[in-house]
Amino acid sequence: MHSLKQIHALLITLSLSQDDPFVSRLISFAALSDSGNIDYSSKVLLNLPNPTVFYWNTVIRGYSKSQNPNKSLSLFAKMLRDGVLPNYLTYPFLAKASARLYKRDIATTIHAHILKSGYDSDLFISNSLIHMYGSCRYIIYARQVFDGMPMRNLVSWNSMLDGHAKCKEMDMAREVFDFMPNKDVVSWSSMIDGYVKSGDYKEALTIFERMRAVGPKANEVTMVSVLCACAHLGTLDNGRMMHRYMIDNDLPLTLVLQTSLVDMYAKCGAIQEALVVFRQVKMFQRDVFIWNAMVGGLAMHGFVNEALELFTEMQRVRITPDEITFLCLLSASAHGGLIKEAWYFFECLIKCGMKPKSEHYACMVDVLSRAGRVEEAYEFVCQMPVEPTASMLGALLTGCMNHGKLDVAEIVGKKLIELDPDHDGRYVGLSNVYAVFKRWDDARAMREAMEMRGVKKYPGCSFVEMCGTLHRFIAHDKTHPKSENIYMILKFLVSQMKHDVYQIQHHLLYDMEGV
Repeated sequence: MHSLKQIHALLITLSLSQDDPFVSRLISFAALSDSGNIDYSSKVLLNLPNPTVFYWNTVIRGYSKSQNPNKSLSLFAKMLRDGVLPNYLTYPFLAKASARLYKRDIATTIHAHILKSGYDSDLFISNSLIHMYGSCRYIIYARQVFDGMPMRNLVSWNSMLDGHAKCKEMDMAREVFDFMPNKDVVSWSSMIDGYVKSGDYKEALTIFERMRAVGPKANEVTMVSVLCACAHLGTLDNGRMMHRYMIDNDLPLTLVLQTSLVDMYAKCGAIQEALVVFRQVKMFQRDVFIWNAMVGGLAMHGFVNEALELFTEMQRVRITPDEITFLCLLSASAHGGLIKEAWYFFECLIKCGMKPKSEHYACMVDVLSRAGRVEEAYEFVCQMPVEPTASMLGALLTGCMNHGKLDVAEIVGKKLIELDPDHDGRYVGLSNVYAVFKRWDDARAMREAMEMRGVKKYPGCSFVEMCGTLHRFIAHDKTHPKSENIYMILKFLVSQMKHDVYQIQHHLLYDMEGV
């Protein structure tokens, strides 16, 4: 930009600053280049006596991908006031800006302009509208545009598929996916990401395996979603296979992918492998996201001192912490019972000009509750500027139960049911509180209230990964194909444990008789 401004100054002195092709190159660089300055291009545009629609489109396009896409719409309004008619290239940039703003009213306004101008049959514009409505979670309108298209291309299908996935309508997304005449890496990636965002991580991995068999080679976007699925399921073997897949297919290990690998290994409990990936990234290339992934991973598994040391190293290399960094540090403090450090990090968050979110408050409640300072935690909740969430009160209830503060537990339990009346655990939690009090009638009343509301108690389950396959178990489960062998081994283990207990008791009695 410094060089561009020098050239611009020279053009002004030579009276060439408003002539094509100079002004065209000037605006294009400032508006669209990674090293440009969109506000500078806007000033150049607004100082032209009669800017053409091409100039307006260029700056609108620049704002549509900037940090302030709202300015695209403001500039469009000024363009109309100045009597310049938009063309078929104007509307896709406006649709992109609307998609990033997630505002339905703006989206429908843009669509109305398109209909009035007669560009609604343009394929490129229709694709932009589908993407816009999908991003705004206005999937019914996206579908209307899609169904009304006389001709569709791969982008049309991908936009519709992505729209359903963003709205977590995976059955509809699957229907579009199965009917697609052609599929590319975007199609497969949208399906995988959709299942990840919907919480169906196992299906996401199933789709990826199918993609490996019949589809195109995965790209960075695909692998970020796949690694996220592995991280949530805790399937370390699968995660390692995905890492190997990237290496075998010469996929560039970008910083985004390396961050995803660190996150996956950390969440799967392979802290040393996470550290290896983290240390392989050159110091000057590391951003706050990969530092957060590593600090958070250490905190999650109780490596409290290591997490705090890594944060000190992060400060030493002048990486500015963000809200997630402080959340990781508060989590580490909670695991380590470090109340003083937790207060320090909470105050640092505010001093750095950041506003604490409900997750930060929840961590502070967790820190105090774990340490037995339940009254202080309850007072903290009452004085918060935000409404308490179920996770905050859940941490407080656990602290009350663990430290025998049953009077506060009853208050918190009732509030939890008010906040989350359809969650089975809220009723069970308060019922357990009454059981500890030996208030059996109240405990029974909680169970009855749960049944009257139609809330069912869902059994807890465990996952075990064996040879890259995830197996799900619940108590007394006999659905697994090898359940007979599993129970036989369990019975053998129990008998061995009983034998060992008998031997220990026998030796203890013998020793006591000797005394």
